[in-house]
Amino acid sequence: MTDEPTPTSPPSGPVGSPTPKRAAAVPSFPTSLGTSTADEIRLLGQDLTADLMGKVGFGELAFWLVAMRRPTPSETRVFEAVLVALADHGFTPTAIAARLTYLSAPDSLQGALAAGLLGGGSRFLGVTEDCGQFLDAALGEELPTDDAGWDALALQIVQQSKVSGTFIPGLGHPVHKVQDPRTPVLIGIARDEGLEGPHLKLFQAIGRVHEQVLGRRLPLNGAGVCGAALADLGLPVELLRGFALLARAAGLLGQIAEERRRPIGMDAYLTIDRNAEYVEP
Repeated sequence: MTDEPTPTSPPSGPVGSPTPKRAAAVPSFPTSLGTSTADEIRLLGQDLTADLMGKVGFGELAFWLVAMRRPTPSETRVFEAVLVALADHGFTPTAIAARLTYLSAPDSLQGALAAGLLGGGSRFLGVTEDCGQFLDAALGEELPTDDAGWDALALQIVQQSKVSGTFIPGLGHPVHKVQDPRTPVLIGIARDEGLEGPHLKLFQAIGRVHEQVLGRRLPLNGAGVCGAALADLGLPVELLRGFALLARAAGLLGQIAEERRRPIGMDAYLTIDRNAEYVEP
């Protein structure tokens, strides 16, 4: 006896009618940041106009947007000190890029700002994130309890760095050869606010012991201290460069405003152009 196929029921509906399609699921895009209705704007679970405007500073809000918690007054003071420390350092490549882009396209303010921000990398601005990530990776589960313990851990880290031929991010500065003036101030603010955490303690220990291994004394770069301070605030170390860029955006806007008042972009361009030397390939 052979098996025969089980008969199937004919499709419902008139003969020749199309098969009904299943309704597509509506996608969902959850967010805990901002949303708007016809009558209200909400941000971070707050009424923007009633709870935030005029009551929350921009630095405090920037912290809140990333950490998803409102910072304490002490955390806000340290965080905003970092932003101030990173805002502007004169005619750095980021500032020059912004000014020359504005010279080329004065109708594109956003382009000039973006040009400056795009230059934030491993040599300029990036050390904040690089140092924070380096220190975070170097910290173990059991932390030292005194300066001697921190120094021993730091000595081990510097020795490993020398053996591997790598540099410690944030150790040394191209201009401030003895001391970066931002370093003691940032550490002092964090200490005053009770926020001198393991990242800052380890970085200071590296500053104390590295000469024993490297044979020369280097200052702790203020931008690196900024990275350690931000990491001690519990901010994600993968996003620390974003805070440096946030700070530098204010400085770049100032650079562009000064370019409008007292332009140097054309002189910078002409100096290079008129002194270019053609060399046969």
